[in-house]
Amino acid sequence: MSTDQTDGSPGEFLDLLYGVLHAVRRETAVLLRSVGTTPGQLRFLRTLSRCDSPQRLGEIAERLDVAPRSVTSKVDQAEADGHVRRIPDPTDRRATRIELTDAGRALLAAVAVQQHQGAEERLSVLSDDERAELLRLLRAVNDA
Repeated sequence: MSTDQTDGSPGEFLDLLYGVLHAVRRETAVLLRSVGTTPGQLRFLRTLSRCDSPQRLGEIAERLDVAPRSVTSKVDQAEADGHVRRIPDPTDRRATRIELTDAGRALLAAVAVQQHQGAEERLSVLSDDERAELLRLLRAVNDA
């Protein structure tokens, strides 16, 4: 993907950004295979973990910006893996809500630890001052 640009151009910025993101995604995919899950399942579980109460399928689909039927398959898989459970909706007997289990929370915590260790290894080539400068610059670009 590299175009060997070294002039600080938008092309070099994109090449470098894509390169880092690709490496992080590749490392995450290997990690997730080792714990028996997928990037899509991880995104689903993380989304559910950010909710302050059990959610209906439609609410999860809206948060993920996907069709409700695709959430059903994610819930089915996560339930089979022991990461979520369906519970009755207290306001509608026909509906169910989805909540994380302790095993689901433990999986998210374990993945986060591994991802942070990977980021630490990647950043270990930088001094403390360089890390601080990188973060300052990324915040500036992110806020733009």
